[in-house]
Amino acid sequence: MKRLSPAFVELTQDALLKAFWYKPSLRIFLQQHGIAEGALAKWHTDQTKRDFVHWLWPQLVRDEKGQGVVLSMARSLAEMEHFPDLERKEDTKIRIPEAKEAIARLRKAVLSINETIRETKDAEQRRKASFEQMSAHIAAQQSIEKLAARLAEITPQLGTQEGGYQFERWFYDLAVYFELEARPGYVASGRQIDGALTIDGTTFLVETKFTATPIGSPDIDTFMAKIESKADNTMGILVSISGFNEGAKTSASKQRTPMLLLDHGHIFNLLLSGVMTLPQVVSRIKRHASQTGSSYLGATEF
Repeated sequence: MKRLSPAFVELTQDALLKAFWYKPSLRIFLQQHGIAEGALAKWHTDQTKRDFVHWLWPQLVRDEKGQGVVLSMARSLAEMEHFPDLERKEDTKIRIPEAKEAIARLRKAVLSINETIRETKDAEQRRKASFEQMSAHIAAQQSIEKLAARLAEITPQLGTQEGGYQFERWFYDLAVYFELEARPGYVASGRQIDGALTIDGTTFLVETKFTATPIGSPDIDTFMAKIESKADNTMGILVSISGFNEGAKTSASKQRTPMLLLDHGHIFNLLLSGVMTLPQVVSRIKRHASQTGSSYLGATEF
């Protein structure tokens, strides 16, 4: 907390002395705000409340904890609307207006301090959020870089069975990186499924191809059969590192097509470069398929 100004401390002291006339009432107020019994014991019976407060105040404002006590008292005083002590005085018509005036001055100062504290907290939260965002970005970049490095490591195995297995696992890890609900490869009804993931409530079967040449229509037909054997709302994502020939794109595209096609352009130019997330890429191709019936939308056409 920023140190209270002498002017604010004086306003609080003035409001306190004018709001409470009788010692018992003031003592209870001080107790309620954490003034220790040891300090209150120093208040002698022949000592005025003004003299005691003048002694107490320097003890409080010398450290942060004590300043917090003063601020707490100031906030309580700023909320006062009635003055039971003063209502019992013969000169109540003089005392109450004086107390109200002192409280009004203090209330204005309290509102200013509260606003300053709020702005300080907001600034601190913004700094914290910015730091967390930067840290998350750095961590994400490191993870993206690791995924890119792993893909580069398996590239020499392009066209091999082992390379295909590695690429299948790599794509699953990519989906996990983007915090998607994903499932690694499994067998269902005797058919090998390379994986599955869920985006915006839609389940997608995943087929990965790590071939040295673009895939053709036979691979499309085989994967389409797997998709159509599942529930009506199931779709499929076919990921081919070497892309698709025109026959494959034509076979995959039809009215209300359930299949979306991704290739190296989507992987390198959009995902690994940090331009888009996997859910964004899939949603964009899905929207294109819904509008045109075409399963393929190249990365350069986004």
